Amino acid sequence: MATLDNTIFRFKFTHEFTSHLLSFAKLHQFDDRITYKEEWIRWVQNNDALIDDESRRMKAQGYNGNIIDKMYKSGRYYFRKKTTRQPKMRRQYVSLDKDIIESMDNHILQNYGTPLFKPSISYEQFCMDVDYSELIDEEYNRLIAENLTKEQINKKIKKTYKNRYFLFSQNNHIRDNTRDDGNSDIITDY
Repeated sequence: MATLDNTIFRFKFTHEFTSHLLSFAKLHQFDDRITYKEEWIRWVQNNDALIDDESRRMKAQGYNGNIIDKMYKSGRYYFRKKTTRQPKMRRQYVSLDKDIIESMDNHILQNYGTPLFKPSISYEQFCMDVDYSELIDEEYNRLIAENLTKEQINKKIKKTYKNRYFLFSQNNHIRDNTRDDGNSDIITDY
């Protein structure tokens, strides 16, 4: 009785063969179906030794299917569409200073209960508030030194403020409870 430890469920090509198949598939990436098939037949004939070696290896591992068909389908439907470029390197994340984040939290806490409180309006008030203007200017200078543009800095501060608002509202479940006399009380769970 065979054990599952030795059973192979996914048969892969060697790196050497894969690189040859990938280069063929990329070369004929934009060919129509008929042209691709003709070029495939020519490629199989020209690379007979490479294909024989790969076929013997896969049969030795226990592959029972049509190996040429597996190669064709891999090239036609997978490798042909596979991108070969490297992913872009992400830039280093630069966080805001903890003092400005604490100031945002304090501003949100002070203004959260006011009528018609909206994060977008509150953010504008935060930016115009004299108490916070010096702190915002210092953060601008620090972030410019980190090679961020003014547009990136504006977006970063605004997004951080709105995220802080979201976190505040999630952590302080505000509910509107209706009392028996019909008046509403806002209850804050801390």
